[in-house]
Amino acid sequence: MQTWIAFFRGINVGGRNSLPMKQLKALLTELGAQNIRTYIQSGNAVFEHPAGDATDLAEQIGLAVQQAHGFKPEILLLTQTELEAAIAANPYPQAKDEPKSVQLFFLATPAVDPRLNELAELKSNSEDFTLIDQVFYLFAPDGIGRSKLAERVERKLGVATTARNWRTVTKVVELLG
Repeated sequence: MQTWIAFFRGINVGGRNSLPMKQLKALLTELGAQNIRTYIQSGNAVFEHPAGDATDLAEQIGLAVQQAHGFKPEILLLTQTELEAAIAANPYPQAKDEPKSVQLFFLATPAVDPRLNELAELKSNSEDFTLIDQVFYLFAPDGIGRSKLAERVERKLGVATTARNWRTVTKVVELLG
């Protein structure tokens, strides 16, 4: 059995795309997942499943959600090794004391032609960012709500992303045991 970390994008936000975690657990169980744990309502799950391919499994889960709930969320699946590598590579030690100041944007695929110079032009004086493999790290001590950089990360990288703050990422790791 492979341990998978699932980050669902855009569920339970603003009253749209409702998917209660209890129903998500039931759906994952029907698909053969075991030992399912979730963290908060924004779509973070850890589970074991015999599937060996993240893309196929994410598609399977997305279609099951669509059939049961009428919408198909984007789902990024990571292995425990991939998530732990993303945490170890974090270039912003401020995350320890200010966990909401660091956002990790997980890329669905590698960025082929990221426009990092354009992102640099968008960042405020307090912000900083680093792209390492398939993770874009954003240090935003003033928050991401008004950040022009955070708003345009996906477009400038040219690849789908889903973001989690440092607190959420470390809580998900705790779910791994």
